[in-house]
Amino acid sequence: MTSDDKMFFVIEMTDTVKIQPWLFNVNQLDAISVELNKKLANKVVYNVGLCICLFDILKLEDSYIFPGDGAAHTKVRFRYVVFRPFVDEVLIGKIKGCSRDGVCVTMGFFDDVLIPPENLQQPSKFDEAEQVWVWEYETEDGTHELFMDIGEEIRFRVMEETFVDTTPSSVPSSDPATAETSVEETKSKTPYSIEASITDSGLGLLSWWNNG
Repeated sequence: MTSDDKMFFVIEMTDTVKIQPWLFNVNQLDAISVELNKKLANKVVYNVGLCICLFDILKLEDSYIFPGDGAAHTKVRFRYVVFRPFVDEVLIGKIKGCSRDGVCVTMGFFDDVLIPPENLQQPSKFDEAEQVWVWEYETEDGTHELFMDIGEEIRFRVMEETFVDTTPSSVPSSDPATAETSVEETKSKTPYSIEASITDSGLGLLSWWNNG
């Protein structure tokens, strides 16, 4: 979705992959590739980014079968494609929704991009009836209302990224009610989110500039 795809990069990782006995007749590399993608694809790794897909496998160490298990455990060194745009990078997505909190943008595979009200083209207002943000674009002919409709393509600048550690607490609470609340809070957290801006010229809906 960008000309240079800098929002994606390849990171080296190490993990131990477990292959069940009924997969022993499958090519080892294929079986390990499937398991790695099953484990990591569409998952956020804290302070790393959103894992997209396996790039390649660099090294397989010896496989071990533990008593009473039967599965093969193999330490693997591999490279994985990760989504993590840098601050100030300009990307293109689609408007997913609007609220008083701002404009929510989706990249198709990543939905946690928010453009808060102060980062919109100014002056902008929230239309309660339409539930969309509107840029009140001023010209010599008067003010034109440019609606930020859902589904429209939008160009934005990355301003800030936030990672939240959603790993459950290692010390369980003795109070069932407290433990349940803690689990729900963990589930509700967004592990990786991006704050964006469209205040600069050329940013915002593509149609604003393409039709100009």
